[in-house]
Amino acid sequence: MEADWIEHRRSGDGERLGWMKPVGEGFVAIDLLGRLRTDVVEWMVAEQVLDDLGLGYLADPHELRLDDGSWLRVRIAEVSPVAIRVKKDDWGDMNAPQIYYAVTFPVTEELLRPLSRREGPA
Repeated sequence: MEADWIEHRRSGDGERLGWMKPVGEGFVAIDLLGRLRTDVVEWMVAEQVLDDLGLGYLADPHELRLDDGSWLRVRIAEVSPVAIRVKKDDWGDMNAPQIYYAVTFPVTEELLRPLSRREGPA
C-alpha cells in the first residue's frame, strides 16, 4: 500500500472497500487485494466502482499458484494491507485439514486469480 492511497469505506456500515490512488488529475480505484480496478478516472467514478464491487468477490473461489507452478483451489480467509491469507478449499468438510498460505499484498494474477470456468478441484 502506498502512502498516498485514500481509503474508501461503504457509506452504510463503514466497511473498507478499497482505496483511491491519486494519479495526475484523477484517481485509480484499487480493491482490497491491491488490484487496480479502473484506469485513471474522476473521484466519483472510482468511488462508484468500489461501491459496486463491494466485498462479494472475496467469498468467490480463487486459484493460488504453488511453488511447483501448479494451481490450487483456495478461498480467501483474511485480507489486510499487510498480507492476505488464503485457505485450501475443503468444500466445507469439517474433517479436512486446514491448510493456509500467506500471499503478499498487493496480489498479482500470476499468484492468485479468480477460479477459472472449469469445475472441480484445481
